[in-house]
Amino acid sequence: MSTALYRRYRPETFAEVIGQDHVTAPLMQALRSGRVNHAYLFSGPRGCGKTTSARILARTLNCAQNTPDNPLDTPCGVCPSCVELARGGPGSLDVVEIDAASHNGVDDARELRERAAFAPARDRYKIFILDEAHMVTPQGFNALLKLVEEPPEHVKFVFATTEPDKVIGTIRSRTHHYPFRLVPPDVLGPYLEELCAAERVTIGSGVVPLVTRAGGGSVRDSLSVMDQLIAGAEDGAVEYERAVALLGFTHATLLDDVVDALAARDGASIFRVVDHVIATGHEPRRFVEDVLERLRDLIVIAVSGDEAQAVLRDQPADQLERMRAQAQHLGVAELSRAADLVNAALTEMTGATSPRLHLELLMARLLLPGADDGAAGFAARLDRLERGGLGNVVVPPAAGTPAGSDAAAPAPAATAPPSGLTGPAAVRAE
Repeated sequence: MSTALYRRYRPETFAEVIGQDHVTAPLMQALRSGRVNHAYLFSGPRGCGKTTSARILARTLNCAQNTPDNPLDTPCGVCPSCVELARGGPGSLDVVEIDAASHNGVDDARELRERAAFAPARDRYKIFILDEAHMVTPQGFNALLKLVEEPPEHVKFVFATTEPDKVIGTIRSRTHHYPFRLVPPDVLGPYLEELCAAERVTIGSGVVPLVTRAGGGSVRDSLSVMDQLIAGAEDGAVEYERAVALLGFTHATLLDDVVDALAARDGASIFRVVDHVIATGHEPRRFVEDVLERLRDLIVIAVSGDEAQAVLRDQPADQLERMRAQAQHLGVAELSRAADLVNAALTEMTGATSPRLHLELLMARLLLPGADDGAAGFAARLDRLERGGLGNVVVPPAAGTPAGSDAAAPAPAATAPPSGLTGPAAVRAE
């Protein structure tokens, strides 16, 4: 039985922690200068390295090579303490991890105070790591307050929590607070590719963006998703089609069909796509969310031009070229109106009893800008008119001219305005 991917590649030093340089760099400097505080508060979203960093801090503080005369920011990795606290190690008696969700009362706080009174069994410090610290009751925090305020010289505290506001202020004020953040895709993507290369797994084009999106910026969640894809890979290759089907995202070809049908005002094609989405068991709200993301990409391309590749760096080259062509067929105003409608529909579909009905009505509204008498509908219609050219312009008769007179006939300049303007310029002139 294999170990989970996020456990096999858990960082053992601060240098291996990705996407948290704003936390790891000050901590390493504090270790090098010997100015380590007695209590720390690590906060941030789940799976971003809070507990892992707490273990690395404990491993570095209790490293045998780390002495007051020779402070280190990286554990040696060979002393007994480093071996015990390493990835897959048995753990150390002097580093105590406490699940605050199940040890959150006054009695648990009293027990911790009693344990803190004893000196370390072997190492330099006795370190307490309280995971999910926001689950501790106010009474439990108050029972710990005196110990956290004035701990013995050999005691260090690390509180890890996803909700720092629930940690009472008297505790927070006695800690050094380090906020962790979600890891951006441009950092997480290359990291996943490195791990897959180490696992000797081939990744298909477009799979990594799907994994980073499913993980939502959480390293642990992204590794869990990638581990699932690797487990189901055939011949050591993770293909795009299987990843899309497993993760529940919309295939890129379906999104291409929706955008092309919207540009061509082809209602039959766009409703065939809707029928296929429902028939294959896709979640309508997820489909609408994917359509919104595609519209956002097209707006970025339409506004940024050739510089859009820097923003959409996760997109494969062939897909980016297709989206460039799609952005040329839809104006910025029409894309903006479509994105507003999709975003509003996404909100309305939350908890809806008939999501298919909402999806079909959304597609109808996207295809009929003429039904929108607001500024967005007018701009969308003007975009379509400018892209399609002016065509034949009929000059209306002047006021008071008889209907049967020759002056009521179209002017000879209807196909070629006297000013010589054609296309969008002629539309604006008219």
